Amino acid sequence: MNPNRRQFFSTALAAGAASLPSCARPDSQADERYQRLGEVLKQPVLKKQLFSTPVIIESVELLRLDNRYLCRVRSRDGAEGISVAHSGMSTLYPIFLKNLQPFFLGKDARELDLILDKVFIYGFNFRYSGISLGIPLATIEFAILDMLGRIADKPVGQLIGEIHNPEVAIYVATEWREKPVAESIKLIQDLFSRYDAQALKIKVGGLMFMTTDMHAEGPPGRTEEIVPLVRKTFGDHVALYADSNSFYTADEAIRVGRLLEEYKYEYFEEPVMFDHLADIKQVADALTLPVANGEQDYSFYGFRWLLANDGLDIVQPDNYYFGGLIRSMKAARMAAEFGKTCIPHMSGGGLGYLYNIQFVSALPNAGAHHEFKGLNTHVQFECKTSPLKVSGGKIQVPTGPGFGVDFDPAWVSKHEAVSA
Repeated sequence: MNPNRRQFFSTALAAGAASLPSCARPDSQADERYQRLGEVLKQPVLKKQLFSTPVIIESVELLRLDNRYLCRVRSRDGAEGISVAHSGMSTLYPIFLKNLQPFFLGKDARELDLILDKVFIYGFNFRYSGISLGIPLATIEFAILDMLGRIADKPVGQLIGEIHNPEVAIYVATEWREKPVAESIKLIQDLFSRYDAQALKIKVGGLMFMTTDMHAEGPPGRTEEIVPLVRKTFGDHVALYADSNSFYTADEAIRVGRLLEEYKYEYFEEPVMFDHLADIKQVADALTLPVANGEQDYSFYGFRWLLANDGLDIVQPDNYYFGGLIRSMKAARMAAEFGKTCIPHMSGGGLGYLYNIQFVSALPNAGAHHEFKGLNTHVQFECKTSPLKVSGGKIQVPTGPGFGVDFDPAWVSKHEAVSA
């Protein structure tokens, strides 16, 4: 039997464990690690020292055109930043207007770390935790970071860290788990061929809303067929990843994980329900295959508990869902504290790929490849410092101020302000 992941971890810590008192138990180690991660969370992300004078937020506007949204922020000194909202804003804009917009007015943008903590308390906003609060909060944060980047004449990556990845290697994210295997393979091949990429993610299992039986284990035999077929189709030189979107029970996830190990997949994303922390740890302990989680997380607790208990290898905060780049960077820093990797999830949005690569550019513990769903967008903009194309499997991160793109003023002017 191959040594499992827990045995690897125990071996790596053998020297340190030998120095512990005899009464020390694994849970005491977890408690110590948990406290260390608490200290990591206290460290500010935004480089406040880049700004010598206050940057008071004068206005936070939500702009709409054809049921798509922008956020525009302005300082009292006339600086401006613009962000593109996630598609979910069409449902969530009342939260933007009533729960978030008033809190930011009059605040010093240099205190963004503190603002992002306090906004959860304002109006009992913590009751709206999750995507419902994360998407509008991230949209405001992106616009503020864009404004601050333009004031400091630096890309956002340099506001929240150092530039470790001026180019970001991508993996092609695919779907089609509801289709027969042969049809799925053709669709995956077609999409993959459009880009100069060397990595690919597939879906395994099913999705709850795609099954008629609440207890079904997924399309019978589909995962067992597609996992080896994708490896055979794309060859050993392509890095393969698999995502079950929280579909499996722990026992089923372990069975599928061993199949993925056999065909040399490189990690297993959301093998079980995202907030079933003990189950995630159970799967991670049973496999040598790295386990990834965090796309749906809305608080630091899940990341912190799993990292403290060595139940996770890769953290995957979604920059929109989790409430912005600063919060996501704190999750990444927690992972780095114990030598773990960050591979952020990328959800929908007109410039989601841009926000994602700016974030990855500042990650010292970034994974080998990062999510990519194409460059198509309705947004009208110009980027002077990057072609924003996939070349050699990578996208060059813009180096211009803010997020490095300039929106067409005529296009922006077509948007109408939305009021509460």
